[in-house]
Amino acid sequence: MKVTVVGAGAVGASCAEYIAIKNFCSEVVLLDIKEGFAEGKAMDLMQTASLNGFDTKITGVTSDYSKTAGSDVAVITSGIPRKPGMTREELIGINAGIVKEVTENLVKYSPNVIIIVVSNPMDTMAYLVHKTSGLPKERIIGMGGALDSARFKYRLAEALGCPISDVDGMVIAAHSDKGMLPLMSKATRNGVPATDFLSKEQQNYVIEETKVGGATLTKLLGTSAWYAPGAAVSAIVQAIACDQKKMIPCSVMLNGEYGESDICMGVPVIIGKNGVEKIVNINLTDAEKAKFADSAKAVREVNGDLKF
Repeated sequence: MKVTVVGAGAVGASCAEYIAIKNFCSEVVLLDIKEGFAEGKAMDLMQTASLNGFDTKITGVTSDYSKTAGSDVAVITSGIPRKPGMTREELIGINAGIVKEVTENLVKYSPNVIIIVVSNPMDTMAYLVHKTSGLPKERIIGMGGALDSARFKYRLAEALGCPISDVDGMVIAAHSDKGMLPLMSKATRNGVPATDFLSKEQQNYVIEETKVGGATLTKLLGTSAWYAPGAAVSAIVQAIACDQKKMIPCSVMLNGEYGESDICMGVPVIIGKNGVEKIVNINLTDAEKAKFADSAKAVREVNGDLKF
């Protein structure tokens, strides 16, 4: 399997590293617009191969999409973070232009590619890829729910005082501080509801800390996180490459599911060799349904700023 990662910054490089180190694909192409940057990252990563025991070939290229030809999966991390004084519309306009150009180039050389979108605002960028790529909807995946769910499980294990392998939980809806929906009603510790162990105050703490997980790290680091996003992407890519049929919350195009249509939102899906193989409908409480609808409304407002 050949995987392309567009954007060789911290997130993109982490994606490439985790994919390579798991040793399930033959080649990773790391592409960036900055001259020599992807080449340097690829060389540095390749010099860890003998130390970390992987045989995946990592190649770096500057803006040469012909080197991505025949990619089975492509990851888009390109874009800029919101800067002081920048409006949401300006951010979306800039990132939409980048993501659209990247998508066109990827599809040109790899018409059967499965695209994983990381660029923010992620649900809106995934929607843009759907509207401009011509790819079947099952081949476009926003990774937000996978990352948010990992952060949810981290906070659950912290509150429960248990190993993280004991806990399970998922986050659906939008990949944003206000829009995400950690499903405390579905969270478990070895199959036992987490709510049996946690007070209402503890449950609220876990939920709120999950929702600001990205912002918390940005405040601490002075930039966006990269380890967990890279790991989240690698889990999705591995599920595709190894046809694992894993259930992972991802942002996908909805067509009536969860009461929404013509929108990309985070919901549990089965990921296999064809990309999104099934959208899993789970029972939500009335409160969760209302929050999901509110989240969808907010995503639609952001989508309204897109210009195709």
